Amino acid sequence: MSTRIQSLLLLALTLSTILSGCLRKKQPNQSAKVYIDERDGHYKVVRNGVPYDIRGAGGYSHFRELRDAGGNTLRTWDTTNLAQILDSAQRHDLAVIVGLPLPNSGDIPFYTNPQITKTRYSALQSVIKRYRNHPAVLMWCLGNELDFPYKWTYGNFYDSFNELTDMIHREDPDHPVTTTVLNFNKKYIFNILLRCDIDVISFNIFSNLPLLRNDLDDFAWLWRGPYMLLEWGINGPWKGTEQTAWGAYIEDTSKKKAEIYQERYQRYMPLEDPRFLGACIFFWGNKQETTHTWFSIFDENGNASEAVGTMQRVWTGQPSPVIYPQVKYMLLNGQGARDNVLLNPAVPASAEVLLLKGHDRIRSIRWQVFREDWYRKNGINSTRKLMPVATAENSGQNLRLTFPTPKEEGPYRIFATIYDNEGNFASCNTPFYVVGAP
Repeated sequence: MSTRIQSLLLLALTLSTILSGCLRKKQPNQSAKVYIDERDGHYKVVRNGVPYDIRGAGGYSHFRELRDAGGNTLRTWDTTNLAQILDSAQRHDLAVIVGLPLPNSGDIPFYTNPQITKTRYSALQSVIKRYRNHPAVLMWCLGNELDFPYKWTYGNFYDSFNELTDMIHREDPDHPVTTTVLNFNKKYIFNILLRCDIDVISFNIFSNLPLLRNDLDDFAWLWRGPYMLLEWGINGPWKGTEQTAWGAYIEDTSKKKAEIYQERYQRYMPLEDPRFLGACIFFWGNKQETTHTWFSIFDENGNASEAVGTMQRVWTGQPSPVIYPQVKYMLLNGQGARDNVLLNPAVPASAEVLLLKGHDRIRSIRWQVFREDWYRKNGINSTRKLMPVATAENSGQNLRLTFPTPKEEGPYRIFATIYDNEGNFASCNTPFYVVGAP
């Protein structure tokens, strides 16, 4: 036998031995308040002695609406106002997956500075000790969309990560620990199995959700553990989403988003998989990410869009009694977003919306023009709140607006938010570019 073959066999044997140790099923502590139980390849979250199916949403608010829609879990990303969030969740019979923020593994100065890592360790330890006995805590999520590189040069990151998971398990044996990775990344999963000790792996998956079942099957030879989806939803403003000629992402109407939520949940969510513990829709609230409406299921005043009714339908199996306003599309000077609308500065322009449902129940339409936020850092969209350059409001009988285009050259976007008599809303927008005078 050649030396090369001997070396490969030794490597394979070593790797097999390491992985067999990493993949051993940990016996759950069945006296814990929350634990992950496994029986013949079927995994379940057990909470207070009862199986718990996660029907969740990512956000910090709208607890009553989540409960009334059939949800039972809120996922957060940090510990801001954690006491109030946990108390509100408890009052509304919700559990919380508490996010513990952590810099990504690429932040080398953070992980090579013992004083910084020690301070973070102490801060998170204080959080665990303070809230570990709160009845609304479901589990802890250490970091969000962390990278788990294979290079051993990232040893400081793994040392710090494992010190934190060990601390959490020691200080709070009553609640599991998870972390999230972006999409189904086999290399990251492998490295988590090999180098970390968490109770369940979680994924944030949007446009790749239709691929999840195949990804799970293709990797089942190595990993057949439990998993969750802590972010899922519509396509975001990133690679693969339609853009105008000048690079503005084209956003779907609220009606189209509601249809996508329903299709992805019913068609692509692996509800039948015995390893699947549940999922959290993104975003149960209002946030700025490229636009203030892209991911927002609620508006800034707490009014609900059709996505709330959609989630009630998929979570409970019963249709929502609410009839939400539904936008078919918006036109700007007779053109749609995909027509690459170019306008001259300081001239009249005409916008209109066409509705599918709710014409007779429309109370008002709010129009807003924003200058696009082109700030990019490493390809990540800015989340800073923007101020409109123009605002107008029509009664529900008038679905059109004539407005002067901005004077300055550049990219803009006009929004229409349509409210019914109960305050529910529909939204749409169209990007346009003001071309400077020759």
